[in-house]
Amino acid sequence: MTPHRTGRRALVTGGASPIGAAICRALAAEGHAVLIHAHAGLERAEALAAELRGAGSQALAFGCDLTDMAATATALEAQLAAGPVQVFVHNAGTHDDVPLAGMSEAQWRGVVDVSLNGFFAALRPLILPMIGTRWGRIIAISSISALLGNRGQANYAAAKAGLIGAVKSVSLEYASRGVTANVVAPGIIASPAVTAAMSPARIAEMVPAKRAGRPEEVADLVAFLASDRAAYISGQTITVGGGLG
Repeated sequence: MTPHRTGRRALVTGGASPIGAAICRALAAEGHAVLIHAHAGLERAEALAAELRGAGSQALAFGCDLTDMAATATALEAQLAAGPVQVFVHNAGTHDDVPLAGMSEAQWRGVVDVSLNGFFAALRPLILPMIGTRWGRIIAISSISALLGNRGQANYAAAKAGLIGAVKSVSLEYASRGVTANVVAPGIIASPAVTAAMSPARIAEMVPAKRAGRPEEVADLVAFLASDRAAYISGQTITVGGGLG
């Protein structure tokens, strides 16, 4: 079936990661024009944009460091010259795992800067043009760690939990303007990093569903929340964890 073409522009931070790429593909399949943000993974983001264009979608990759708020604002203002972004998915994040007693200030700040401060840095230039259209979708990718905690991840869990509070507040501020804001909290999702760190047997011990999730299972939820069908869902945190959490 031919997807409904919305003509809306969607921006995905961290769009070159396994989950980010799946989200970009799902949004493109829904008819959105996709802006794929990356920093270190810009080459992969450009390859993904070329893939989506080859499949008939509108897609563009661009790079900026979300921890540099001034540079992020400049990069996003350049993208806004072509029109407002009505779907914003903040997927960018980083790990730097160590027990808190051995955690450096740089390790704490580095993780919080990308996941939490990066949400603010990217959303602030986008929000006024978005609400001007009277239609918008804000979706933050958090983590099951924000809800349950995880050894060695005080920085990561704190940053991802902070997203939940920020999104709940944003949902209250802009619901009357037709803008929803929600959080998706993935559990253990298949990726090269997860494969290297956890055996299938260990995952089966931890997850009631006895397997890791697929990036596409996260992306399907994001695409739904970004659609007209989810217009009355806002301020929610939804886990994709196979029963974990």
